[in-house]
Amino acid sequence: MASSKEIRGKIKSVENTKKITKAMEMVAASKMRRAQERMRASRPYSEKIRTITANLSHANPEYTHPFMVQQDLAKRVGLVVVSTDKGLCGGLNTNVLRLVTNKMRELEGQGSKIDAVAIGNKGLGFLNRVGVKVVSHATHLGDTPHLDKLIGPVKLLLDAYQEGKLDAVYLCYTKFINTMKQEPVIEQLLPLTADKLEKNKASYSWDYIYEPDAATVIDSLLLRYVEALIYQAVAENMASEQSARMVAMKSASDNAGNVIGELKLVYNKTRQAAITKELSEIVAGAAAV
Repeated sequence: MASSKEIRGKIKSVENTKKITKAMEMVAASKMRRAQERMRASRPYSEKIRTITANLSHANPEYTHPFMVQQDLAKRVGLVVVSTDKGLCGGLNTNVLRLVTNKMRELEGQGSKIDAVAIGNKGLGFLNRVGVKVVSHATHLGDTPHLDKLIGPVKLLLDAYQEGKLDAVYLCYTKFINTMKQEPVIEQLLPLTADKLEKNKASYSWDYIYEPDAATVIDSLLLRYVEALIYQAVAENMASEQSARMVAMKSASDNAGNVIGELKLVYNKTRQAAITKELSEIVAGAAAV
């Protein structure tokens, strides 16, 4: 059995750990509220630009943007992997990276090569470990997503798709459901399928007047549409990160409390045994005299 001094040291160590996890829980709770507000504020914009894009795609069928053209010759696929820069957020990164691994196996089984863009340190480290070609990356994004930091790396894949070098581009991130639930998803970013746009199309038709011309307007709008999808994915992932971290740190604090209780029980038993032993020795010595 460990001595009383060793047990006191363990109790002190776990108490220090509990202070850290409790502080991280409170910081994550504060950041989570701001991240959720930011994510919910961007959702109406994303939904509206989806609707406008769907209506425009049907209103001007004589012009087809390259993003809506199916490519089947390059045998290369682009992956945009959104993860966190920091750890200590439970299984958040593990779940989305497991989904990415399954998708990569599926694509490689079809004979496709993979070009990847990593958003976040954890995803970048994972892609480097598995040997995937990382064409660009964005890390150290902080607590607020900035589109100018995101669209630069992703634009390499968008340009490659327009040039016919990629058959498809997929977006992998963690979707925020609620504070206790986050769902890893993989969405097809390019080509923009008619079925996906049809979901957002209004039940009535619009007649548009284009200035200066339809091609210029639709080209600009579809680029903004893809940017909105990427920004929304990063905002959802950041809200999921803070929620998962708060839950993980709360669980760690609760577990530390349980460990401290068990160690104090052992300490009291050890202390009582030492006192009993000393009393027995005193009584035995008195009896011998």
